[in-house]
Amino acid sequence: MGLNGRRRPASHVKWTGAQIIYSLIHKLGTPDSKVDTPYIPGQIEGNESLLASVPPNLVQSIRAFRVTELQEEAARLGQHFLYAHPIAGATKQQVLGIISESFLFPKGVGKNFDGLRETLTETMFKAGQQTGFLIVLEQLPNTQKFDKEARETLLDVFRDAADYWADKKVPFRVFYSFE
Repeated sequence: MGLNGRRRPASHVKWTGAQIIYSLIHKLGTPDSKVDTPYIPGQIEGNESLLASVPPNLVQSIRAFRVTELQEEAARLGQHFLYAHPIAGATKQQVLGIISESFLFPKGVGKNFDGLRETLTETMFKAGQQTGFLIVLEQLPNTQKFDKEARETLLDVFRDAADYWADKKVPFRVFYSFE
């Protein structure tokens, strides 16, 4: 509802949501200054990329990557880093709620897979030009109400988003692990 008590058009509500997402994503941003750290053997230098062998738009197991390294790489590449640790979720709504809250999405996004899919694609696209996304879903739960099928459906949502952003030539990498 608007201030005058009249209902706002749906397009206004979606744009407001996009503006919220845009401002939240840009608050996450990259650090203003780089902290000097000592050289560690195996450390990435110069233009080398930790993700050189990883396609720009995919969903894959985190395997040998460490979360802190991925976060640093996202900052180095000027991409948004989104992290969720939904192990405490026992149901689909709880897991989606934790992911939504962790990504600082507006309330209500985490109610169902379609809402998450729309936010990861259309809403973020409407928020303005994007440089890329690096997402980590650490320890997706395995419960009676969030079973293998639910996990695969969730990962399909992220795969759909990766395809969407690939069409727009924007990197969208998702790394996940299971409980």
